[in-house]
Amino acid sequence: MILGIDFDNTIVCYDAVFYQVARSRNLIPADLPNSKTMVRDYLRRAGKEKDWTRMQGYVYGSRMREAEPYPGVLDFFLTCKNKKIETYIISHKTLFPYEGEQYNLHASAQSWLEQFGFFDTNRIGLNKNNAAFVLTKEKKLEQIAAVGCTHFIDDLPEFLLEAKFPPNVARILFDPNQLYPDYPGIRRSSSWQDIRKACFG
Repeated sequence: MILGIDFDNTIVCYDAVFYQVARSRNLIPADLPNSKTMVRDYLRRAGKEKDWTRMQGYVYGSRMREAEPYPGVLDFFLTCKNKKIETYIISHKTLFPYEGEQYNLHASAQSWLEQFGFFDTNRIGLNKNNAAFVLTKEKKLEQIAAVGCTHFIDDLPEFLLEAKFPPNVARILFDPNQLYPDYPGIRRSSSWQDIRKACFG
């Protein structure tokens, strides 16, 4: 087994940070649910797409350290370590935001992984070379194939349904808010505990 795992919104939960930033900028009402998806959808409906784009760059850069791992994800990586399962983080992420201050988003993501012990041999112990942040979706697909993933976990069904997605890779959709229907050939999981069952029984 060789596991590949997406980064944003799969390992990292941004719900609280996006809500806090949007409220501090008076972009959303106080009674909006504490959810990144709800914040995004509200701003898009309000015609504030540019505000949403700027907020993404700000959160993924300056406020990255405030984001939390999804419940159960650190234990999942520790299980992979203990079982000696080769594990990769493979993420499609621009190097700099499209709008606003130009943070290095790859460096912010690497720092977040260090913050939570992903590269610490006394904790998760992931090899730094096993965390790949690439610039395009096509490069992400190529990387999944290049490392020989047998399973890949992502939060976007449209990515898992890509025509060029490597064949014979088990696809797991991480859907913590249960936003999506079931798709043929994709296992949908709402928690990392369920993903553990899908991978390890």
